[in-house]
Amino acid sequence: MASRKTGIRGKAAATKQTQRGSSNVFSMFEQAQIQEFKEAFSCIDQNRDGIICKSDLRETYSQLGKVSVPEEELDAMLQEGKGPINFTVFLTLFGEKLNGTDPEEAILSAFRMFDPSGQGVVNKDEFKQLLLTQADKFSPAEVEQMFALTPMDLAGNIDYKSLCYIITHGDEKEE
Repeated sequence: MASRKTGIRGKAAATKQTQRGSSNVFSMFEQAQIQEFKEAFSCIDQNRDGIICKSDLRETYSQLGKVSVPEEELDAMLQEGKGPINFTVFLTLFGEKLNGTDPEEAILSAFRMFDPSGQGVVNKDEFKQLLLTQADKFSPAEVEQMFALTPMDLAGNIDYKSLCYIITHGDEKEE
């Protein structure tokens, strides 16, 4: 009997953790956005079983006029979900894509290119110049807004390891 109670408690705890984990993804979007994602999910879930599978993807592509999609491409899409793609996983995948945040290690690698000495800092003025002039250029206001949240040492260098943590996990002060 005791083991049965433990099993029930364990299931309840697992359910609570699942609810907490999945409810977080729902807080990333407004209700109208979630409804749009539900409609998109329904369009892709051709067999209406609540899970997007390879045949669902193939049929969706077919309806869009693309009939010869390589198996590898379909497999790669399904592997992004790291398991069955139900609506919560679907929403999480879109949240990650729309949020536009790369994994922490990818961001750290990018910063390391500007830190040849490997000290974990980059010069603020040099970095500001790059942000204003290269690739997806920042406006001066965007740069100042970013620097307001950026951890810096006494010499005015950016502590990019801390900045990467803030980018990928959020600023602790916000919570």
